[in-house]
Amino acid sequence: MIYLETEFELKDPAHWNDIFIAELAELGFESFVETKTGFSGYIPKPDYKPDMLDSFKNHEAIIQIHIKEIPEQNWNAEWEKNFDPVFVENKLAIIAPFHEVPKGFEQTIIITPKMSFGTGHHQTTWLMSRELFNLNLNEKQVLDMGTGTGVLAILAEKLGAAQVYAPDIDTWSYENALENCAENGCKHVEVALGDHHLIEGKFFHFILANINKNVLLSHFSVYSAVIEKNGQLLISGFFETDCDELIQQASKHHFSFAKKEVKDEWAMLVFNKIG
Repeated sequence: MIYLETEFELKDPAHWNDIFIAELAELGFESFVETKTGFSGYIPKPDYKPDMLDSFKNHEAIIQIHIKEIPEQNWNAEWEKNFDPVFVENKLAIIAPFHEVPKGFEQTIIITPKMSFGTGHHQTTWLMSRELFNLNLNEKQVLDMGTGTGVLAILAEKLGAAQVYAPDIDTWSYENALENCAENGCKHVEVALGDHHLIEGKFFHFILANINKNVLLSHFSVYSAVIEKNGQLLISGFFETDCDELIQQASKHHFSFAKKEVKDEWAMLVFNKIG
């Protein structure tokens, strides 16, 4: 499949990168790479519409936007040029196959990211990864909703989960997660292709959902139906300014707010299932 690379050159990348990336993700852009002057976003050419970027073109923070086609066969090379190791404190190292394995970390995960979200570079994946070390996952059933690269599912297994169910609606992410699970020797992660209907009738002690605000708002009822009483729900993929709305909506579906963590204006919330 042919992808379009949309390169954003910004006046203040440190401030605007995450804001524009979040907006483009909701429009259908699948992956992002930060650059010295901003970032590049990637979307399948058939999904791109000429008016998609109209609201961005005259934005005062944007210097210019460049669009070009990226053939599929060149994608891995693009990632390799831009993929640096990710370190979550001294707990986790997320590396690519071409990196040396670092020492001094509790866990190391090898990821070939391709076009899937979840390399650990993004603040939300970093927050979710760190929080998993605070959970007792031993012999527990875990759902990693919208698994992306599979990094959270892989980490959950490494931290003792008995079984991890890892669905994603994107075919490329599904295939990438399968590859990454195999690379890390996972035996208890089941990667699946599909949406939230796949989890109906299943049962989980922990649910991980690093998606986006609108999807999360619509999924609380689904998660409530498949999580055990006193189970925990971890969500991320949104800004700290969205937390109040998410907490309010979660409370309508028997989730009690337990914890908030923030990194660079991005947030993660933890809830306990009650009732």
